[in-house]
Amino acid sequence: MATRAQFGNSSEVGVFAKLTNSYCLVGQGGSQNFYNSFLSELDGKIPVVQCSLQDVRIIGRLCVGNRKGLLVPDTTTDQELQHLRNALPDAVKIQRIEEKLSALGNCIVCNDHVALIHPDIDQATEEIVANVFDVECFRQSIAGQSLVGSYCAVSNNGCLVHPKCTKDEQKELSSLLQVPVMTGTVNRGSAVIGAAMVVNDWCSFVGADTTATEIGVIENIFNLNPESNAMDSDDEDDKAKQINKMKAKIKKAALQKAMIDDLI
Repeated sequence: MATRAQFGNSSEVGVFAKLTNSYCLVGQGGSQNFYNSFLSELDGKIPVVQCSLQDVRIIGRLCVGNRKGLLVPDTTTDQELQHLRNALPDAVKIQRIEEKLSALGNCIVCNDHVALIHPDIDQATEEIVANVFDVECFRQSIAGQSLVGSYCAVSNNGCLVHPKCTKDEQKELSSLLQVPVMTGTVNRGSAVIGAAMVVNDWCSFVGADTTATEIGVIENIFNLNPESNAMDSDDEDDKAKQINKMKAKIKKAALQKAMIDDLI
């Protein structure tokens, strides 16, 4: 399910947090409510770690990670790096990376299999991303924007992209990522999706300004709705499966129409 959260007065959840399938990082110094929002959903499943990078708390834009690794900018202090090494699971590789485009969260987006990277990123950085995250890398832009991490959110189940992303671009992204791709917004019409939300394979956190329609689209594309997941049980007969498939199509069409109406 998708949970609304707020860091102080900011609804830009993706700026202050980083969520993967094996850990969650939250910026230090915000209100305890923000940290508790993550803790209530994730406690007992994955570690939720309060941290800073370069002595600032906009960690979601400065680092990038997936289940297998975490990359941080080379200006990260030794103390911050040690804190992350102590707090995260041993299986997670953590590496400092020297890159002129140092806001790694804006320039790279990945799930556990594929990474999309800024077209101008260094070749050495691309190789490090591929090795540390164990993924395939593709240089890509989204709706003409090079900051792929800002204008898209991706998990192993789906991908939400900038509302001006064309059908052809969506098909291309879907074939690269091997997951369904849908356009959408967060925080009442914001196209900066990566800065406004975080997602993994079973939950998502979105800005407090996000509308019910936007949450419906997010839960649909990332397959976060427990009711619809329960309907896919093995003991269903073929007829019931067909009915549920039709219902899902109708629901998806209704959500897309409502989202377009919201934007208008």
